[in-house]
Amino acid sequence: MGNRIGPLFLDDTDGMRACTAAVVHSRGRNLLITAAHCAAPHGTPIDGLVFAPGYRDQRAPYGSWPVTGVLVDPRWGPDENEGYDVAFLTVGTLNGRQVEDAMGAYTLATGLGFGLDVTVTGYPNSAVSPITCQGRTTSRSNTQQRFDCAGFTDGTSGSPWVTGQGQVVGVIGGYQQGGDSPEISYSVAFGSRLADLYRQAGG
Repeated sequence: MGNRIGPLFLDDTDGMRACTAAVVHSRGRNLLITAAHCAAPHGTPIDGLVFAPGYRDQRAPYGSWPVTGVLVDPRWGPDENEGYDVAFLTVGTLNGRQVEDAMGAYTLATGLGFGLDVTVTGYPNSAVSPITCQGRTTSRSNTQQRFDCAGFTDGTSGSPWVTGQGQVVGVIGGYQQGGDSPEISYSVAFGSRLADLYRQAGG
């Protein structure tokens, strides 16, 4: 299932690595989730992103999928409100297939609260392969959740927090754009605001 996760690049897989994203289920079978600061810094969507699921050792075994749309909550905005640091990305087809048909997808879950056992996988810019860690979510505030595990450095923003049931319940982002320390990561708490955005994105 880790092949549903990959880095986002600018322009192509030879370009600069931006962040991490994951495939989530949608009606159009073409949806990713990441952090808003990855795809729409200061509220302005980035053009030319591509997604490389299962990327490792400088190879994209499942191809690179062009990002065709970026959706963020309007309250994210130019000031980058940390309570809305989540983005949904639509991707175009590759060889006539939608990304969910090729890779499968996680489900998105909201309103499950804190204290969840999750696996977090991300792509540090300094590494050739992804890192994975298991832990339990805790509350930082009503709108932010926390995950403690070392190694989540630049490039891992947007990394999905996945339960044993394959549910995405967070992505690295939010407070301190996901954390000032590699040992502590944050995410927006997935509640009704995110559920509304997901529906808008076609979930």
